[in-house]
Amino acid sequence: MTSTIATKLRASAELIRMDLALGAGFFFVAGEIFAFGGLPPFHLVILGFLTLFFISGSANISNDYFDREVDRVNLPSRPLPSGRISVTELWALFSLFTASGMIGAAFLGPLVLVLVVLFWCIALAYNIKLKDAGFAGNLVVAACIGMTIVLGAIAAGTVNGVVLTFAALAFFFDLGLEIAADTMDVQGDEQRSSRSLAHRWGRARALRISALWLTVFFLVTPVPFLAGWLGYDYLLLIGTADLWMIACTVRLVASPTIEEGRRQIRRLYLTWGLFVIVFTLTRLL
Repeated sequence: MTSTIATKLRASAELIRMDLALGAGFFFVAGEIFAFGGLPPFHLVILGFLTLFFISGSANISNDYFDREVDRVNLPSRPLPSGRISVTELWALFSLFTASGMIGAAFLGPLVLVLVVLFWCIALAYNIKLKDAGFAGNLVVAACIGMTIVLGAIAAGTVNGVVLTFAALAFFFDLGLEIAADTMDVQGDEQRSSRSLAHRWGRARALRISALWLTVFFLVTPVPFLAGWLGYDYLLLIGTADLWMIACTVRLVASPTIEEGRRQIRRLYLTWGLFVIVFTLTRLL
């Protein structure tokens, strides 16, 4: 009995994709902090984090259902293909996370609630249909990631240049890695009518396009410093992160195997996420 419960909990955590859900919650809080220029009221921090954690989690949960046939090829160890969780259990978890996220958004105000409902609908539409739209689907995901930071600023009551720049950075970064991630799933895409760039133009060309968007990201990173919004602490942190991420991008484009490509994608995500966490925390000092 204990082992069964532990198995279900681990499978649920995989469905939620804890790193992505936690990241969404933190990006919302980062938007609040960038808007305030310091620590916002504690209730906004808690509500904001939980709202995006649950909404992101619900989107990730439903994604596993609509990706179940592809996962049988690409990732057979995922909770549904492996049989560690049932479809009924998946939708129960999805409903719980959706309701929790909407309740949190309601406490943050009507505008935040409306936007959260809109993004939830877009995420569901992406999982059902837009994922097969190729580059258009990549744009949708990247836009939602970028708007997470803007949402936090809206909840805090103001949107400034730092918020908009970080939202743009999140957009360009995620767009590049969404395209790169598609190149790792080409075999599974044969199971559906995907129009991903990798499926249409081949893995090598898609990876070069991914690198192009990441290059745009690198070019935008100095903007807050050059505009005078942020100081040398930002420049030092982002410069260090950029050097490592550029090296990872070069390795990603040249990756000879899918496993190596996924390793570099994960390194890029971890580096960007760590930078945002560290820099956001410096705003509180």
